[in-house]
Amino acid sequence: MSTLKIAIQKSGRLNEDSIQILKDCGISINNGNDQLKASASNFPLEVLYLRNSDIPQYLIDGVVDAAIVGDNLLVEKGKNIEVAEKLGFSKCKVSVAVPKNFEYNSLKDLDGLRIATSYPNTVLDFFNSKNVTVDLHQISGSVEIAPNIGLADAIVDIVSSGSTLFKNNLKEVEVIFKSEAVLAVSPKITTENKAILNKLQFRIQSVLRARKSKYILMNVPNDKIELINEILPVLKSPTVMPLAQEGWSSVHTVIEEDRFWDVIDQLKEAGAEGILVCPIEKMVL
Repeated sequence: MSTLKIAIQKSGRLNEDSIQILKDCGISINNGNDQLKASASNFPLEVLYLRNSDIPQYLIDGVVDAAIVGDNLLVEKGKNIEVAEKLGFSKCKVSVAVPKNFEYNSLKDLDGLRIATSYPNTVLDFFNSKNVTVDLHQISGSVEIAPNIGLADAIVDIVSSGSTLFKNNLKEVEVIFKSEAVLAVSPKITTENKAILNKLQFRIQSVLRARKSKYILMNVPNDKIELINEILPVLKSPTVMPLAQEGWSSVHTVIEEDRFWDVIDQLKEAGAEGILVCPIEKMVL
Protein backbone atom coordinates (compact mmCIF):
# COMPACT_ATOMS: atom_id res chain seq x y z
CA MET A 1 0.00 0.00 0.00
CA SER A 2 1.23 3.49 -0.83
CA THR A 3 2.26 5.89 1.96
CA LEU A 4 1.74 9.64 1.96
CA LYS A 5 4.91 11.54 2.87
CA ILE A 6 4.26 14.83 4.65
CA ALA A 7 6.87 17.34 5.80
CA ILE A 8 6.60 19.48 8.90
CA GLN A 9 8.97 21.89 10.58
CA LYS A 10 11.67 20.13 12.61
CA SER A 11 11.17 22.24 15.75
CA GLY A 12 9.35 25.27 17.06
CA ARG A 13 5.72 26.33 17.44
CA LEU A 14 4.73 25.30 13.91
CA ASN A 15 6.04 21.81 14.67
CA GLU A 16 3.91 21.53 17.80
CA ASP A 17 0.75 22.79 16.11
CA SER A 18 1.31 20.50 13.11
CA ILE A 19 1.68 17.43 15.30
CA GLN A 20 -1.40 18.46 17.26
CA ILE A 21 -3.67 18.76 14.23
CA LEU A 22 -2.55 15.33 13.01
CA LYS A 23 -3.33 13.89 16.45
CA ASP A 24 -6.72 15.63 16.42
CA CYS A 25 -7.33 13.87 13.09
CA GLY A 26 -6.96 10.57 14.93
CA ILE A 27 -3.49 9.85 13.51
CA SER A 28 -1.05 8.20 15.89
CA ILE A 29 2.57 9.09 15.08
CA ASN A 30 5.36 6.96 16.51
CA ASN A 31 7.96 9.68 16.84
CA GLY A 32 10.85 9.78 19.27
CA ASN A 33 13.41 12.41 20.15
CA ASP A 34 15.66 13.60 17.31
CA GLN A 35 14.00 11.39 14.70
CA LEU A 36 14.07 12.75 11.16
CA LYS A 37 11.04 10.73 10.12
CA ALA A 38 8.26 8.79 11.76
CA SER A 39 5.40 6.60 10.58
CA ALA A 40 1.77 6.64 11.65
CA SER A 41 0.52 3.39 13.13
CA ASN A 42 -3.10 3.77 11.99
CA PHE A 43 -2.94 5.76 8.74
CA PRO A 44 -0.77 5.43 5.59
CA LEU A 45 1.34 8.44 6.53
CA GLU A 46 5.04 9.13 7.05
CA VAL A 47 6.16 12.40 8.64
CA LEU A 48 9.50 13.95 7.68
CA TYR A 49 10.91 16.55 10.08
CA LEU A 50 12.75 19.13 7.99
CA ARG A 51 14.29 22.56 8.23
CA ASN A 52 11.55 25.05 7.51
CA SER A 53 13.44 26.79 4.70
CA ASP A 54 14.05 23.46 2.90
CA ILE A 55 10.41 22.36 2.72
CA PRO A 56 9.39 24.21 -0.50
CA GLN A 57 12.20 22.59 -2.48
CA TYR A 58 11.29 19.12 -1.15
CA LEU A 59 7.75 19.75 -2.41
CA ILE A 60 8.93 20.97 -5.80
CA ASP A 61 11.22 17.95 -6.22
CA GLY A 62 8.53 15.50 -5.13
CA VAL A 63 10.58 14.17 -2.21
CA VAL A 64 7.48 14.75 -0.07
CA ASP A 65 3.88 14.66 -1.23
CA ALA A 66 2.61 17.39 1.07
CA ALA A 67 3.70 19.69 3.88
CA ILE A 68 2.37 21.78 6.70
CA VAL A 69 4.21 25.05 6.24
CA GLY A 70 3.76 28.78 6.60
CA ASP A 71 2.46 30.28 3.37
CA ASN A 72 4.99 33.11 3.81
CA LEU A 73 7.62 30.51 2.91
CA LEU A 74 5.69 29.46 -0.18
CA VAL A 75 5.47 33.09 -1.33
CA GLU A 76 9.25 33.31 -0.96
CA LYS A 77 10.33 29.95 -2.35
CA GLY A 78 7.39 28.09 -3.86
CA LYS A 79 4.86 30.35 -5.56
CA ASN A 80 3.61 27.61 -7.87
CA ILE A 81 2.99 25.10 -5.08
CA GLU A 82 -0.70 24.35 -4.56
CA VAL A 83 -2.29 25.19 -1.21
CA ALA A 84 -4.92 22.58 -0.40
CA GLU A 85 -6.10 23.98 2.93
CA LYS A 86 -5.51 26.98 5.18
CA LEU A 87 -5.08 25.68 8.71
CA GLY A 88 -5.77 28.73 10.86
CA PHE A 89 -2.75 28.54 13.18
CA SER A 90 0.77 30.07 13.25
CA LYS A 91 -0.71 33.34 12.02
CA CYS A 92 1.68 36.22 11.42
CA LYS A 93 2.43 39.10 9.08
CA VAL A 94 5.34 39.81 6.77
CA SER A 95 5.93 43.48 7.44
CA VAL A 96 8.20 46.44 6.84
CA ALA A 97 9.60 47.97 10.03
CA VAL A 98 11.76 51.02 10.65
CA PRO A 99 13.40 52.60 13.71
CA LYS A 100 10.91 54.41 15.94
CA ASN A 101 12.56 57.77 15.25
CA PHE A 102 12.25 57.31 11.47
CA GLU A 103 9.78 59.84 10.06
CA TYR A 104 7.75 57.55 7.84
CA ASN A 105 4.95 58.73 5.57
CA SER A 106 4.95 56.27 2.66
CA LEU A 107 7.03 53.60 0.93
CA LYS A 108 8.72 56.33 -1.11
CA ASP A 109 10.56 57.29 2.09
CA LEU A 110 12.49 54.01 1.72
CA ASP A 111 13.58 54.64 -1.87
CA GLY A 112 17.31 53.96 -2.17
CA LEU A 113 17.66 52.83 1.45
CA ARG A 114 19.06 49.57 2.82
CA ILE A 115 16.55 46.81 3.67
CA ALA A 116 17.61 43.76 5.70
CA THR A 117 15.54 40.59 5.35
CA SER A 118 15.46 36.80 5.18
CA TYR A 119 12.87 37.05 2.40
CA PRO A 120 14.70 38.58 -0.58
CA ASN A 121 12.27 37.45 -3.29
CA THR A 122 9.27 38.69 -1.35
CA VAL A 123 10.91 42.05 -0.70
CA LEU A 124 12.04 42.65 -4.27
CA ASP A 125 8.66 41.64 -5.70
CA PHE A 126 6.86 43.95 -3.28
CA PHE A 127 9.03 47.04 -3.72
CA ASN A 128 9.27 46.56 -7.50
CA SER A 129 5.47 46.46 -7.65
CA LYS A 130 5.44 49.81 -5.83
CA ASN A 131 8.16 51.32 -8.08
CA VAL A 132 10.49 51.73 -5.12
CA THR A 133 14.19 50.81 -5.42
CA VAL A 134 15.90 49.42 -2.32
CA ASP A 135 19.39 48.18 -1.45
CA LEU A 136 18.72 44.61 -0.33
CA HIS A 137 20.78 42.98 2.42
CA GLN A 138 19.94 39.29 2.79
CA ILE A 139 20.67 37.88 6.25
CA SER A 140 19.43 34.86 8.19
CA GLY A 141 18.25 35.13 11.77
CA SER A 142 18.06 38.18 14.05
CA VAL A 143 16.96 40.48 11.23
CA GLU A 144 15.54 42.90 13.78
CA ILE A 145 18.98 43.95 15.05
CA ALA A 146 20.16 45.12 11.61
CA PRO A 147 19.17 48.80 12.02
CA ASN A 148 20.69 48.96 15.51
CA ILE A 149 24.11 47.81 14.30
CA GLY A 150 24.09 50.04 11.22
CA LEU A 151 23.60 47.24 8.70
CA ALA A 152 20.28 48.52 7.34
CA ASP A 153 17.86 51.43 7.50
CA ALA A 154 14.78 49.19 7.69
CA ILE A 155 13.80 45.52 7.77
CA VAL A 156 11.21 43.15 6.34
CA ASP A 157 10.45 40.26 8.68
CA ILE A 158 7.74 38.13 10.24
CA VAL A 159 5.70 39.91 12.89
CA SER A 160 3.47 38.04 15.34
CA SER A 161 2.84 39.94 18.55
CA GLY A 162 5.15 42.84 17.73
CA SER A 163 7.12 42.41 20.95
CA THR A 164 10.39 41.70 19.13
CA LEU A 165 10.06 44.92 17.16
CA PHE A 166 9.31 46.84 20.35
CA LYS A 167 12.36 45.40 22.13
CA ASN A 168 14.57 46.48 19.24
CA ASN A 169 13.15 50.00 19.06
CA LEU A 170 11.37 49.37 15.75
CA LYS A 171 7.87 50.12 14.49
CA GLU A 172 5.77 48.35 11.87
CA VAL A 173 4.89 50.67 8.96
CA GLU A 174 3.64 48.39 6.15
CA VAL A 175 2.10 44.91 6.03
CA ILE A 176 3.15 43.11 2.84
CA PHE A 177 0.82 40.17 3.46
CA LYS A 178 -0.70 38.03 6.20
CA SER A 179 0.45 34.46 6.63
CA GLU A 180 -0.71 31.28 8.35
CA ALA A 181 0.05 27.58 8.29
CA VAL A 182 -1.25 25.77 5.20
CA LEU A 183 -1.42 22.25 3.83
CA ALA A 184 0.70 22.44 0.67
CA VAL A 185 0.82 19.82 -2.09
CA SER A 186 3.70 18.71 -4.29
CA PRO A 187 3.12 19.13 -8.04
CA LYS A 188 4.59 15.62 -8.40
CA ILE A 189 2.18 13.83 -6.07
CA THR A 190 0.92 10.54 -7.52
CA THR A 191 -2.76 9.78 -8.09
CA GLU A 192 -2.67 7.11 -5.40
CA ASN A 193 -1.13 9.43 -2.82
CA LYS A 194 -3.49 12.26 -3.80
CA ALA A 195 -6.35 9.95 -2.79
CA ILE A 196 -4.72 9.47 0.63
CA LEU A 197 -4.19 13.24 0.91
CA ASN A 198 -7.89 13.81 0.19
CA LYS A 199 -8.77 11.54 3.12
CA LEU A 200 -6.37 13.45 5.37
CA GLN A 201 -7.76 16.77 4.20
CA PHE A 202 -11.31 15.60 4.96
CA ARG A 203 -10.25 14.84 8.53
CA ILE A 204 -8.47 18.19 8.83
CA GLN A 205 -11.55 20.05 7.64
CA SER A 206 -13.65 18.27 10.27
CA VAL A 207 -11.19 19.29 12.99
CA LEU A 208 -11.02 22.91 11.79
CA ARG A 209 -14.82 23.23 11.71
CA ALA A 210 -14.98 21.91 15.26
CA ARG A 211 -12.34 24.37 16.46
CA LYS A 212 -14.39 27.25 15.09
CA SER A 213 -17.70 26.12 16.62
CA LYS A 214 -19.44 25.53 19.95
CA TYR A 215 -22.31 23.17 20.70
CA ILE A 216 -24.99 24.80 22.85
CA LEU A 217 -28.02 23.49 24.70
CA MET A 218 -30.67 25.73 26.22
CA ASN A 219 -34.09 25.59 27.83
CA VAL A 220 -36.70 27.62 25.93
CA PRO A 221 -40.40 28.33 26.57
CA ASN A 222 -42.39 26.74 23.77
CA ASP A 223 -43.93 30.07 22.80
CA LYS A 224 -40.41 31.48 22.27
CA ILE A 225 -39.02 28.68 20.06
CA GLU A 226 -39.88 30.40 16.79
CA LEU A 227 -38.15 33.60 17.95
CA ILE A 228 -35.10 31.60 19.10
CA ASN A 229 -34.94 29.83 15.72
CA GLU A 230 -34.74 33.19 13.95
CA ILE A 231 -31.71 34.14 16.06
CA LEU A 232 -29.76 30.91 15.69
CA PRO A 233 -27.15 30.73 12.87
CA VAL A 234 -27.48 26.98 12.40
CA LEU A 235 -26.29 24.56 9.74
CA LYS A 236 -29.88 23.38 9.18
CA SER A 237 -32.57 23.57 11.85
CA PRO A 238 -31.93 23.19 15.59
CA THR A 239 -32.87 20.07 17.52
CA VAL A 240 -35.92 20.66 19.73
CA MET A 241 -36.91 18.16 22.44
CA PRO A 242 -39.71 18.53 25.02
CA LEU A 243 -38.73 18.81 28.67
CA ALA A 244 -40.47 17.12 31.61
CA GLN A 245 -41.70 20.57 32.66
CA GLU A 246 -44.74 21.34 30.56
CA GLY A 247 -44.47 24.30 28.21
CA TRP A 248 -40.67 24.08 27.89
CA SER A 249 -38.28 22.47 25.39
CA SER A 250 -34.55 21.84 25.14
CA VAL A 251 -33.00 23.39 22.02
CA HIS A 252 -29.63 22.13 20.72
CA THR A 253 -27.53 23.76 18.00
CA VAL A 254 -24.05 24.85 16.87
CA ILE A 255 -22.72 28.41 16.93
CA GLU A 256 -19.59 29.72 15.25
CA GLU A 257 -16.94 30.91 17.72
CA ASP A 258 -16.60 34.41 16.26
CA ARG A 259 -20.36 35.07 16.66
CA PHE A 260 -20.76 33.29 19.96
CA TRP A 261 -21.22 36.05 22.55
CA ASP A 262 -23.43 38.24 20.35
CA VAL A 263 -25.75 35.29 19.74
CA ILE A 264 -25.76 34.30 23.43
CA ASP A 265 -26.84 37.83 24.42
CA GLN A 266 -29.69 37.72 21.91
CA LEU A 267 -30.80 34.27 23.10
CA LYS A 268 -30.97 35.42 26.72
CA GLU A 269 -33.00 38.47 25.75
CA ALA A 270 -35.37 36.22 23.78
CA GLY A 271 -36.08 34.04 26.82
CA ALA A 272 -33.55 31.19 26.68
CA GLU A 273 -32.42 29.86 30.07
CA GLY A 274 -29.89 27.35 31.38
CA ILE A 275 -27.59 27.76 28.39
CA LEU A 276 -24.91 25.05 28.35
CA VAL A 277 -21.86 25.38 26.09
CA CYS A 278 -19.78 22.35 25.00
CA PRO A 279 -16.63 22.06 22.86
CA ILE A 280 -16.85 20.02 19.66
CA GLU A 281 -14.14 17.46 18.97
CA LYS A 282 -15.01 16.76 15.31
CA MET A 283 -17.58 18.18 12.94
CA VAL A 284 -18.28 16.08 9.85
CA LEU A 285 -20.54 17.51 7.16
